[in-house]
Amino acid sequence: MPASESAQRRFNVAVVGLGGIGGGAAGSLAAAGRHDVVACMRRAIGRFTLDRPSGVVELPLTALTEPEKAEPADWVLLCTKAHQTEAAAPWLQRLCTPATRVAVLQNGIDHVGRVAPFACGATVVPVLVYYNGERLAPDRVRVRRAGGHDLVVADDEGGRAFAELLDGTELRALLSNEFATLAWRKLLINAVANPITALTLQRQAVLRRPDVEELCRAILDEAVAAARADGVRLADDEVARTLATLRTFSADFGTSMYFDRLAGRSLEVEALTGAIVAVAERRGVAAPLNRALLTLLRAINGAAKDA
Repeated sequence: MPASESAQRRFNVAVVGLGGIGGGAAGSLAAAGRHDVVACMRRAIGRFTLDRPSGVVELPLTALTEPEKAEPADWVLLCTKAHQTEAAAPWLQRLCTPATRVAVLQNGIDHVGRVAPFACGATVVPVLVYYNGERLAPDRVRVRRAGGHDLVVADDEGGRAFAELLDGTELRALLSNEFATLAWRKLLINAVANPITALTLQRQAVLRRPDVEELCRAILDEAVAAARADGVRLADDEVARTLATLRTFSADFGTSMYFDRLAGRSLEVEALTGAIVAVAERRGVAAPLNRALLTLLRAINGAAKDA
């Protein structure tokens, strides 16, 4: 479809998962009013409140709680945690056709491989998320900005179509020809911010401690070595860049792993620290600190399942 025609068309958009990220996306699209948005979630809500940089807005939001009642959509925004992808399969099977595009707003570095087996031939569009979304209640999400853009997509047909879908919203999408490098850069941020806030039960202020920052540097050194061994192009000063980016984030920002631990939910371990350790193992790169983090995070998940 030509870009101009796509930009003018009204789409049916299904958002799977109404947590901090999904709520921010669904609320932003609903507030713009250009598309028909339905939220796929566990419990129905009558209205939805989006607390965004420009102010608070209360919106009507159609919600579905049973996959069997879902109909094929033009766009599906998969906003569950990466480890919940298989659990979202019943939704994807009802919402997706070969004509559907699935935007995957998840952490990690293998969006297509993770989601395509469940997408019924739909086109999978990887998306990197940079905005900070916090679920304040089942029907309320707060979105705060963490940089010059809110989302990143590849500068290809699928990425451009996703950027056009967001036209008129307050979410800012960046098109990039270096998506693989940026995916690893996002993973590097998550490699320290998520585990350390979850393990210490502190928000990102903890990353400002000199001793913690030194630990972050060592964790990142291992991750960068694994990425380079896997053929990813990263800068010579990549670790310093990552730490500098982390310092730009508000000290009272939480992370998804931090919020999940507070709520007693399973942590998104395998797509973050687990992905780094897996690449290190495959490429024969030593990563003892990341292995230690992975062991501790898996232990927390084990305790959450046993509780």
